[in-house]
Amino acid sequence: MIQFKTSHGDFTVELFEKDAPLTVANFLQYVDEQFFDGTIFHRIVPGFVIQGGGLTPDFAQKKTRDPIRNEADNGQLNLRGTLSMARTNAPHSATSQFFVNLTDNDFLDYRPGNHGYAVFGRVTAGMETIDQIAALATGRRQGYTDAPLEDVVILSARRV
Repeated sequence: MIQFKTSHGDFTVELFEKDAPLTVANFLQYVDEQFFDGTIFHRIVPGFVIQGGGLTPDFAQKKTRDPIRNEADNGQLNLRGTLSMARTNAPHSATSQFFVNLTDNDFLDYRPGNHGYAVFGRVTAGMETIDQIAALATGRRQGYTDAPLEDVVILSARRV
């Protein structure tokens, strides 16, 4: 379990180590290095996702480790409250950024012809915090669209 403390409240996450071993190991390494401390949720799309884990409040990208293999074919689905790895259009490009699904997003799931987005955990407590973050006003900031107009800072992410 990982507890996130944010400037807008806390939430706890259960990780799916059995289904997404590479992704969970990668995520836990970032947690153990305290990499997420001081990063922001930089993307909020109501009814879709909140995304964070890679940018500082000035929207500078933190240096990450090498990308990992996409484990979206693990049988887990992008349902409300699940965590998935963010990536570019390249299927095996995920590093530190992740998103929380605000609704069931089946079009993000793996299927033949669609690499999908790897689900590796789910929120077990504090979904109301996620929903409060999702309700914040957004706009364009530092070249990012769908950015919250106020900083949503991850103060800490720790194993519990």
